Amino acid sequence: MTGTARLGASRRSWRLALCAALCLPALSCGGGGGGGSSGSSLSSTGAGGASTPSGANVVDVVVDGGPTSTRRDVNTLFAAVTVCVPGSTSCQTIDHVQIDTGSYGLRLLAPVLTLSLPTNSAANGDSLVECTQFVDGYSWGPVAVADVRISGEAASSVPVQIIGDARFTKVPADCSSIGPAEDTVAAFGANGILGVGVFAQDCGSGCATAANGNYYACSSTQCQPTTAALSSQVVNPVTLFATDNNGVILQLAGVAAPGAATVAGSLIFGIDTQANNKSGSQSVLALDPNSGYLATVFNGQKLAQSFLDTGSNGIYFDDSGLARCTGSNVAEFYCPASAQTLSAVLQGQNGLSATVDFSVDNAQTLVANEPNFVAFPTLAGPYPGTTASFDWGLPFYFGRTVYTAIENAATTVGKGPYVAF
Repeated sequence: MTGTARLGASRRSWRLALCAALCLPALSCGGGGGGGSSGSSLSSTGAGGASTPSGANVVDVVVDGGPTSTRRDVNTLFAAVTVCVPGSTSCQTIDHVQIDTGSYGLRLLAPVLTLSLPTNSAANGDSLVECTQFVDGYSWGPVAVADVRISGEAASSVPVQIIGDARFTKVPADCSSIGPAEDTVAAFGANGILGVGVFAQDCGSGCATAANGNYYACSSTQCQPTTAALSSQVVNPVTLFATDNNGVILQLAGVAAPGAATVAGSLIFGIDTQANNKSGSQSVLALDPNSGYLATVFNGQKLAQSFLDTGSNGIYFDDSGLARCTGSNVAEFYCPASAQTLSAVLQGQNGLSATVDFSVDNAQTLVANEPNFVAFPTLAGPYPGTTASFDWGLPFYFGRTVYTAIENAATTVGKGPYVAF
């Protein structure tokens, strides 16, 4: 990407936390669940009837209740990631790292990290620290260096962010002003986040040329905004793999309308690099090379700043015809009187388009009827912003095989950035 800085480090949207060991009264916790599937899995076939992939470039992913016993975040996709002290055999495998196609780079929660990783320095010699702003809060922590292993793939000396590091507690106001801190596992809802979106760095040339509030140079007494060279920025580890480095393919099982307690799937590294990641007859939609956006035409309106994002736990868009929920814990979601079937057209920068049908159901009813479920394919809400956007969150991925090609990377069907399904 050239020109302006990217949209923060993630578009992760409002997350709906359900009851676990502790109940949230607004969601009517307790009592038995209703009917519906008790789970969903990939067995002999995967999404859309495709064979379940295997190989060193494949890692199992799952939607489940998450890493804590006190809350369950719905529609959150996890995998295990191994990090090592660079050049050593001192390693740690961390489970329940969220997989996010809407962000770029690996971020780990300091409370779960047992390794002592070396930290990066800013241009002035102070520690390089990053502010990661999400829709619902922020995370703060230094940039460290680690060797990263995921299944059989490996990348050396990868800049990663360590969130909630106790050595860095002075958070600038322009970082913390967006909302509450998400620097613990309980607040974050995961042990980390792995951004495998379409860009290599989490900010790009915008942060390399201007101190725009993403990166800071921190001494023992103060933190000042700073530039960050591309080589110092938190980077999508996929781009540093030896061969399977041009993108990812996510394959998730389908989920019935009532929801599921778990959903299994596979994250495949590389596109057209091995027999198990070949392109097929998918609709290939080119993305804006600067922003990663495509367009969505919905209700007669063209929403130019739209995107696919596993880091969002619902489908987020504005529709005045859908009633919003009134319960305090579901206030950011839609609660129609009955399930609604809708349709939209996704348009790529290459002039190609694809029609997507989807359903929206009552969030309050969904979670009340099935208190043990965490995967809901019909969860949706108003877009939490003022831009003309349509956020195709994790429900879009259920029952699909979705390709995400990284910027400037070549595949047999074209050069990234693009999405295909």
